[in-house]
Amino acid sequence: MLHVERGGNGPLLVLLHGLGATGEVWQDVVKDWEGSWLVPDLPGHGRSSQIDRYSFGSFAAAVADEIPREPVTIVGHSLGGVVGLTLASGWFGVEVTTCVGVGIKVQWTDEELTKAAALAAKPGKVFATEEEAVERASKMAGVKLQHGVSEVDGGWAPSLDMKAFGVGRPDMAGLIMAAQAHVVLAAGENDPMSPQEHLRELVPEPVMFPGTGHNVHVESPSSLRTVLAQLAT
Repeated sequence: MLHVERGGNGPLLVLLHGLGATGEVWQDVVKDWEGSWLVPDLPGHGRSSQIDRYSFGSFAAAVADEIPREPVTIVGHSLGGVVGLTLASGWFGVEVTTCVGVGIKVQWTDEELTKAAALAAKPGKVFATEEEAVERASKMAGVKLQHGVSEVDGGWAPSLDMKAFGVGRPDMAGLIMAAQAHVVLAAGENDPMSPQEHLRELVPEPVMFPGTGHNVHVESPSSLRTVLAQLAT
């Protein structure tokens, strides 16, 4: 089961967080949003249940069950951006009009994939205090989290299911080609994971956010809201 939060009225905006984060990272984006919004915790994250196998398809299938059958704009950060593109294919019955991928890592080395697979094979750490677990969860997400931990036998642990690190390399060119939606790739100009030159190999004009790094939606939610308002109209 997914933990999902909703609000607002009007055209629907679906926001998908990145690996290790939770839906709470979008709170300053949806604040004062002129329209309706839907924000899940992805499977194996935050307040949502774990699943047996993590793939872009399994993430997309879980999210699709929560999205009304109406035209939607999807914005996904990092992993969430790939999930958004997977939904934009139309394979899951979701009518996506615009899909914005923010800070997606589009190029992976074999060494990086090996490290991710090694993380996926590790058991989650248990900490003596909630504060220590929050610190660990926030470090893995790259942003401060409040809902990224849970109480377990022996103490507290990040809610992130470590197996999610094994999701693998996205076929970005294939996903963009299959998309039945207007696709926008974006990133902070200082994001080392999603440099402009990598995005330009996939789309002619990526949107770059000045003065921001990997987590644009947290660092500068107002600039992201401005772009989204233009795209959603």
